[in-house]
Amino acid sequence: MIINGFNSNPSALRELIFCSAMVVSGAMNYAHKVFTQITEPDTFMYNTMIRGSAQSLNPLNAILLYTQMEKCCIKPDNFTFSFVLKACTRVLFRNMGFCVHGKVVKHGGIFDASEERDVVAWSALTAGYARRGELSVARSLFDAMPVKDLVSWNVMITGYVMCGLNKCALEMFEEMRAVGERPDEVTMLSLLSACADMGDLEVGKKIHCALLEVSSGDIKVLLGNALIDMYGKCGSIERAMEVFHGMKEKDDSTWNSVIIGLAFHGYAEESITLFSEMQRLKVRPNEITFVGVLVACSHAGKVEEGKRYFKLMQDVYNIEPNIRHYGCMVDLLGRAGLLNETFEFIDDMKIKPNAIIWRTLLGACKIHGNVELGRRANERLLKLRRDESGDYVLLSNIYASQGEWDGAEKVRNLMDGSGVWKEPGRSLVEADDKALTHYLLNSKPKLDRRNPVR
Repeated sequence: MIINGFNSNPSALRELIFCSAMVVSGAMNYAHKVFTQITEPDTFMYNTMIRGSAQSLNPLNAILLYTQMEKCCIKPDNFTFSFVLKACTRVLFRNMGFCVHGKVVKHGGIFDASEERDVVAWSALTAGYARRGELSVARSLFDAMPVKDLVSWNVMITGYVMCGLNKCALEMFEEMRAVGERPDEVTMLSLLSACADMGDLEVGKKIHCALLEVSSGDIKVLLGNALIDMYGKCGSIERAMEVFHGMKEKDDSTWNSVIIGLAFHGYAEESITLFSEMQRLKVRPNEITFVGVLVACSHAGKVEEGKRYFKLMQDVYNIEPNIRHYGCMVDLLGRAGLLNETFEFIDDMKIKPNAIIWRTLLGACKIHGNVELGRRANERLLKLRRDESGDYVLLSNIYASQGEWDGAEKVRNLMDGSGVWKEPGRSLVEADDKALTHYLLNSKPKLDRRNPVR
């Protein structure tokens, strides 16, 4: 083009920019270099660069190009707004999204465009609000959309799940199916996450059935992992294992989900056996895997085996223990009654112990009735936080369980003097599709020397 003098030909430059930004993989940086040399880029060239940048690893460039476009007084069109809104969504530029929305309304872009273009801009704008947690605005935009596609429905379903409005997500899914829209992998992943958060096994089973219809029985790794996680959190480890054994392909997350699920459901031996199988098949464990293995060892009382895995993690797999691994080891040693060793282990930790570490040791002291170490653990705990009623109640109960009523009374007085109050205990029961909460205790229970509050 340069040799033949076409480097100033608008048509040829458009083709070059389009190929660099949209066709040739990894050529986005080259496209930027070419674009900066064009003296009078038109709307098409800007749109192409903004679109390519919005889809690249650095979507911020799309917003910078749009700002440059405005400064050069080049009029945007319907495509421009769609691509810029996508970039705003990716980088979570809320205020910029508001500004673009204003421009869209001002230029009449959304309503003048064709239906196909409408849905892209609407979905991008709706996604921006949904990701910011402004679901009421997002829903208003969704309801006002002249045409909705699968992406539009997924935006709302995912937004509800991200904000913890899981029932709204499930209701949206029913609306989606009622209008004949077929869900995809993104839809099902969001719904499985909602079921896992709710712990609703029955709804989870229905979503599983819908998933089998969508996938024609061939469940991919990502969805299989989500199913295993959902069934584990809903208390059905048997179904989780069925999914695991039925998966043709597995990754490390698949193994992690079942190892952790088995460990937390009391199947410690099975969890450890599965880890051995993972090693035999040369699947490399990661830090999450070892959390599950250490939890299993703790629940099974396998102290020496747990120590061996903790060392294996560091020496063989070069994984530095994080606070969760240390917490598992404290729980392992504490459950076994090795309280002095636990205290020494905490003092030797390479990272600063947090409140959960000391709370775990305090709980172990209660189980084994060690007043002195319980007092020391509580002192360390109160240096980190002083507003958790459970910390005071635990120590008070340690004193009470050993008949040291004066010590228990002092802890309760300290609790009252610090202005800390105990939230009422409550249980949740589901009846006739309604959640009923029953409060068990008053907010500030009094100490009963015959029956201390637990």
